[in-house]
Amino acid sequence: MNIFYKKVRTNLIATLVGRWSTDTIKNTIITIIPLILFIQPIFAQVSGPDKSKLISIQDLGVKPENSPEENARNLQIAIDWASDIGASLYVEPSDEPYHIDGGIILKKNVSLVGVHGPTARGTRHSTKVQPVGSVFKITDKKKVFITVESATQIKGIQFWYAEQTLNNPNAIIPYPATIQTSKTSSTQGVYLSCLTFYGEYLAMDFNAGSNFICESMIFEHLYGYPLSGEFIRIDYCYDIPRILHCHVNPANQRFIGGGYSKSVIDAVIAKKTFAYVINHTDNAQLIDVFTFGSYGGILLGEESYGQLTNFNLDCVVIGIHKKGNNVFNRNWQIAQGSIIANAGKDVSVIHPIIIEGQGHTAISNVEAFSGDNPALTNVAKSQDFMLVKGDKKLTITLVNSRMRNYVSADPITNLNSNALIQVIGSIDKDEQLYNKVIGK
Repeated sequence: MNIFYKKVRTNLIATLVGRWSTDTIKNTIITIIPLILFIQPIFAQVSGPDKSKLISIQDLGVKPENSPEENARNLQIAIDWASDIGASLYVEPSDEPYHIDGGIILKKNVSLVGVHGPTARGTRHSTKVQPVGSVFKITDKKKVFITVESATQIKGIQFWYAEQTLNNPNAIIPYPATIQTSKTSSTQGVYLSCLTFYGEYLAMDFNAGSNFICESMIFEHLYGYPLSGEFIRIDYCYDIPRILHCHVNPANQRFIGGGYSKSVIDAVIAKKTFAYVINHTDNAQLIDVFTFGSYGGILLGEESYGQLTNFNLDCVVIGIHKKGNNVFNRNWQIAQGSIIANAGKDVSVIHPIIIEGQGHTAISNVEAFSGDNPALTNVAKSQDFMLVKGDKKLTITLVNSRMRNYVSADPITNLNSNALIQVIGSIDKDEQLYNKVIGK
């Protein structure tokens, strides 16, 4: 390109100063025509969205000034059309959100794409207390907002529950899920990326059933604080679901209306739910996940196995609760994380890690510590580092971990006489080396 450009420039300069010759004219034509043919498609691609491939929902009748009923109807018509050709619908940014009723079915092959990365703390209108950009405003209290079918994508969008309380725990609106897997067909291949939720009750419900399983789900760069305490729940997903770079935080809409009050956060914790739940799942992958102000961080169900790495579970009652119902493949590898278990008023029920059932748990480089945080009611300490319970044989290895701010004499509380536990190279609350074998 540089050689072509220099040659064309030289010939054009020659033209301007009047140094014409037959060879100059011939060389200019020969050089410039292929160059124009080469760069024209590039300019066409960067000049704006190709409406034949990326179609604005406004062009299809979904507009900020419409009623939520009209927008829901027009969006569904647009999705129905896009399903046959596998089109992507562009959620064109606006200073006013798209007010839309629930009950939307994102049919197979369709993408809904907005302009945003995850907008933690919120976008903000210059004069109004509301987000701007690719924003769906939701006030429908009866219907799930959007149900996804196979081979679908939702990316770069904000979901705003404009009527949800920030301060009154008695006024929390229990909205249906924002996004759920299909309950009438097997959903395989869903990509959820760069989404932010404000005021949601249950963000992503991928609890499928044995009759209509879900598979190949990717959840990445998702931000919210569900007032049910449940951000992502997955059940009956047998082909490697991935939860990547997700962030649950009550300060998520600080720039819009402010963060949630202490009383609301306490009410969320009181529901005794987990921010992330995995069950009936093969080889799940959880990487770089965060939660703050949840009762539980991550529940690894009886019929699940996989890997959990690079995590922070902050201001929780239970950090990780791992279960298992057989010794063959109910095994989890857990590494590189920190847990701050301190929430509530009763220290006896606060445990960074609980393990029960069957299977093996390998834990390495995990730190647990506790302290005060004014954002929620807490006791600034935990009962222990790990609680092991049940009556079936299970095995645990704990390596290179830091355990502190627990009140029990020993960091490991073992209530299972059939458990076999080995701790190597770890540090207890007194900053002493802790190497121990527990069990037969």
